[in-house]
Amino acid sequence: MRTKQQLTKDIRRERRAVLVVNARSRRGRQLYEDAHARLLAAGFKLLGAYAVDRDLEKSLERALDQGPDLLVAGGGDGTISTAGRMLAHRDVALGLLPLGTTNNFARTVGIQPSLDEAIATLVDGHVIDVDLGVAGDMPFTNHVGAGLSAEVMISAPSRLKRVIGRLAYPITALGLLTRHRPLRVTVRADGVEQVFLTHQVYVANGGFHAGRPITADAHADDRLLVAYPVGGGTRRELLRETARNALTGHRRTLHERPFLAVGELWLETDRPAHVEVDGEPCGSTPLRIALDANALRIMAPPGTPDL
Repeated sequence: MRTKQQLTKDIRRERRAVLVVNARSRRGRQLYEDAHARLLAAGFKLLGAYAVDRDLEKSLERALDQGPDLLVAGGGDGTISTAGRMLAHRDVALGLLPLGTTNNFARTVGIQPSLDEAIATLVDGHVIDVDLGVAGDMPFTNHVGAGLSAEVMISAPSRLKRVIGRLAYPITALGLLTRHRPLRVTVRADGVEQVFLTHQVYVANGGFHAGRPITADAHADDRLLVAYPVGGGTRRELLRETARNALTGHRRTLHERPFLAVGELWLETDRPAHVEVDGEPCGSTPLRIALDANALRIMAPPGTPDL
């Protein structure tokens, strides 16, 4: 494995890259040609370029077989999470084109959902390494959700997401909430057990959820998972806490309730609950969630801290 500094130098000098865009993401099909042209204009030697409607993993495997220094992945959090899982502990950096609905992981590492900013990061950025979460045996970049969010991810229409973006999720959630029953959730970590009644619980590796900061100090490079319920057992509490998180996340810290910041935890519910991992359905509870520290190398904007 090259050092991060050497990999940065090689990317800047050789410009050996591959491009994989999920055409089913919100802006993937629309911006694929533009992204392709901009990478060439920036001097990248594209060893392969793929606009993918299905079989994303196979396309990523083909891309990696080309031997790039940089794999540029375009899409939403599910796409980035899949690419991150496949690049874990490999001598290849992941470049992010945030073309999805909420783009939480890109925001966590300081890349806003602008193609201009994303391309500038690939040109002028540097390689850092960040943590991956591991849900069961599934690595992930950003978060695990159990309860209502998993039902929303299963139910939210793809066409609605493309048309109105992240508003598709609360609209779908409001429709499901009328018949959703709260869960009794147990979180065990560091010898401590916490129990709460809620419609929704998250475990985050990154610093953003639904396009908003979780707290001011949550990040994907801090060796911590952040577990937190959203509201209590009533629908009113869920709605109130969802609004509070969206409006005040940038002012809150990991030391406040209800956040639990740990390196590993066990998540149980009083009945099996669907689980989503970075916006993709992924089994059900109970579930062990842990960290794989510094497992993924990414291209980050100049000045991004690297712990």
